[in-house]
Amino acid sequence: MQVVGKPTPRVEGELKVTGKAQYSADLKLPNMLWGRCLRSPISSGRIKSIDISKALQAPGVRAVITGTDVPGLRIGRCIYDTPVVADGVVRFIGEKVAAVAAQTKLAAEQALDLIEVEYDELEPLLDPLEAVKPGAPILHPDLLSYRGLPVPVEKLSNVFSYLKWGKGDIEAGFKEADLIYENTYTTQVTHQSYLEPHACVVKADPSGGAEVWSCSKTPFAVRTQLSNCIGVAKEKLVFHPMHIGGDFGGKGGFMDVPAAYFLSLKSGQPVKMIMDYTEELTAGNPRHASIIKIKTGVKKNGAIVAHHLDFTFDSGAYGSMKPAGYLIGASTCAGPYRIANCLIEERMVYTNKIPCGHMRAPGDPQGFFANESQLDIVARKLGMDPAEFKRKNMLRDGDETPIGAHISHIRGAAALDKAIQLSGYRKPKPKHVGRGLSFSEWSPNGGEGNVFVTIGEDGAVKVSSPVVDQGAGVLTVIVECVGEELKVPAEAIELTQLDSTVVPSDGGVGGSRATRVYGNASCDAGSKARAELIAVASRKLGVEEKELELANGCVVHKKSRRKMSFAEIVKAKGAPIHVLGYYNSRQKSHDASVSAQIAEVHVDPETGQVTLRNMVSAHSTGKVINPLMHQGQVEGGVVMGLGFALTEEVMFDGGKITTTNFGEFKIPNITDIPPLKTAVMENVPAGPGPYNSLAIGEVANVPTAAAVANAVADACGVRITDLPVTSEKVYKALCARSAS
Repeated sequence: MQVVGKPTPRVEGELKVTGKAQYSADLKLPNMLWGRCLRSPISSGRIKSIDISKALQAPGVRAVITGTDVPGLRIGRCIYDTPVVADGVVRFIGEKVAAVAAQTKLAAEQALDLIEVEYDELEPLLDPLEAVKPGAPILHPDLLSYRGLPVPVEKLSNVFSYLKWGKGDIEAGFKEADLIYENTYTTQVTHQSYLEPHACVVKADPSGGAEVWSCSKTPFAVRTQLSNCIGVAKEKLVFHPMHIGGDFGGKGGFMDVPAAYFLSLKSGQPVKMIMDYTEELTAGNPRHASIIKIKTGVKKNGAIVAHHLDFTFDSGAYGSMKPAGYLIGASTCAGPYRIANCLIEERMVYTNKIPCGHMRAPGDPQGFFANESQLDIVARKLGMDPAEFKRKNMLRDGDETPIGAHISHIRGAAALDKAIQLSGYRKPKPKHVGRGLSFSEWSPNGGEGNVFVTIGEDGAVKVSSPVVDQGAGVLTVIVECVGEELKVPAEAIELTQLDSTVVPSDGGVGGSRATRVYGNASCDAGSKARAELIAVASRKLGVEEKELELANGCVVHKKSRRKMSFAEIVKAKGAPIHVLGYYNSRQKSHDASVSAQIAEVHVDPETGQVTLRNMVSAHSTGKVINPLMHQGQVEGGVVMGLGFALTEEVMFDGGKITTTNFGEFKIPNITDIPPLKTAVMENVPAGPGPYNSLAIGEVANVPTAAAVANAVADACGVRITDLPVTSEKVYKALCARSAS
């Protein structure tokens, strides 16, 4: 029986389409209050006074907290730099200044209007390049004392994280180059745009413990963050699993959980907090804006001999929403190419703007847009076809990456060939039509995962895990892998999600690692259960274990076809079979998924209007566990990449965000999606996931923006280096070219 590799509907699909799936916002507890936050109207300043007396007297209000209730308490996913509510200082428009819990949402919102705050407003620091200059105002004077800084900070400044990666001698490489090209690329702030805004319910008890229901995809991590912030043992904090209505990187943090905790503790009642979408867009944790300077040295024959990428990321007011304290994606953005001498530098900079966090492939869409655009420019300057220039420099099995890591398995050339074939890349084009090529590669990190398998007296297979599914389908992967090991149909396996009391720790999902981590844990659990089934059946049937196989809920003797059902085996054993499958690897994979994308666009020379005509996404990957969900990741990734390329931008007026709803923040809709061709090539011999699978969750959205920008340049001869690629920018560039 084949289970893995077959299109399988989501195990939670019926719950979701029937409305039975429970999200954090759905939860109702006895005597539950509503929590709401008062947010700063200024970008930078000191809080001179807060008067909450009128709010406390308002009908229905049960608790109000300000910075005086939680002095000095900070929280973060890695860097603990964010106060529960503003502690005497505000650093961005939208920062929590106070929080209210009341019997109804309306009562809480009305109470916010009664809180009187007096500010001493300061000049905000909004430009990260200004923020890094000597003499710039220091936004975090206590930086050197912050817990969780990813690397030591030797000198107080607004740069709270500086890292570099590379190999070789970059200066020697540039001296060796025949030609050198330098360009600067910028990318915008964008929001993850999940359907479900952040929501949580917290029920604290007088001892300081609490039960928490939140939409975080990493509940064990948030439990630790909250524990460290409030000084309560994490074992006293119980996180319950909830369905999550979309994530795309934005649901890995604490958000309103600390404020809800203190409101609940102070009121003695459970507190629910739900952000509205204006709050999401103005005080969430969106993708970082970036400034990326690239200097490339090449030989006349096209060999890349030196490559320097210099990243400046605008972190906004805090760095707390990054689980590593920086964006690890920058380290891989030199791409899947052979480069003898490479240096990548990354600076995370504080400004008085919205704090930024993770969004699908954090750092990679920004970096690959810049890098793939740069290499397209270099190829054209050399008079080479960009596809052949990139093919010439492509990594092969066993090569070193640009930063000196080892690649065991990569099939970039195969992905390129397939994309060229599907797109008609070399065919003649109509006037004002261009085609652009871009690559990405992804080698996922590891993590920790737990999966339990139980086979009871009725012979039914039951699976349980503390993992939560952010929408990518990890729950379905779990039952498929267990089903494959036990030769039981996935739809016959019952799955239960567990709270945070069942295991000491669990890593949660993210970083395209869920299938690797929980798939391997599921295979481990399934193989252990299989071993127990076969051992008992071997004794009862009087045959050797190697003579037995599993099929259709039974253990079967291969030669005689005598068999025992799972129920009979459990009865013979005298107790249910119960095993734990566990996976824990922090090592980055040495096997890479590759995506080659080709965009075809038409550019109107009179208006600059960019129209997508066709899109191709070709993938070289490992074993596909579930083709249905895999294809969804590819298509969804491309669409998300198109939004980043063409339409999505959180816009600012000074430090104030002006795109405060989806009418103004333009995610792509169905009319924006061009004809899309996809190809997935399974190269099964390698891959760190179960059955030699490779990552797909993020690699599909990484190359899209560069493919579009390269196509625009091919169509009209002007290069847009500042995302998004809007008609206005193209029109201005065309006018500037005509005027020169």
